[in-house]
Amino acid sequence: MTSYKNPVPTVDIIIQKDSNILMIRRKKDPFKDYFALPGGFVNYGETVEEAIKREALEEVSLQIEPIDILGVYSDPNRDPRGHILSVVFVGIILSGEARAGDDSASVKWLDLGNIQNEKLAFDHKNIILNYINWRTSGGTFWSSRQKIH
Repeated sequence: MTSYKNPVPTVDIIIQKDSNILMIRRKKDPFKDYFALPGGFVNYGETVEEAIKREALEEVSLQIEPIDILGVYSDPNRDPRGHILSVVFVGIILSGEARAGDDSASVKWLDLGNIQNEKLAFDHKNIILNYINWRTSGGTFWSSRQKIH
């Protein structure tokens, strides 16, 4: 039997309220104590849409609805654990109050205007900068399409 080495799929969600975006403070390495978008690994037999709803409930105690896909981020070097790709959704809150759960040490609403000054995990700063652009221009992003620094 041939053995394959494939990227591992994950999902992340951008939830905005007023001029703020919901972030978690990571409880574990990699990037322990850094802010990150809520999200996580896709389970076997689960769609990415099901995964992001589950992850939002587990990590930030919110029932959410994905309303769009910002993009797919698959740079093999975006995560120190290996080749991990992420489907990044934009979502809305259906119910619940944001509070830490699962892999989150805490949750915080960060002002989009100050995002450049924040210490963010993985490539999440670039993802959020793409999101800021997406709000005015639309379209989707992927690892090699456009990098905003």
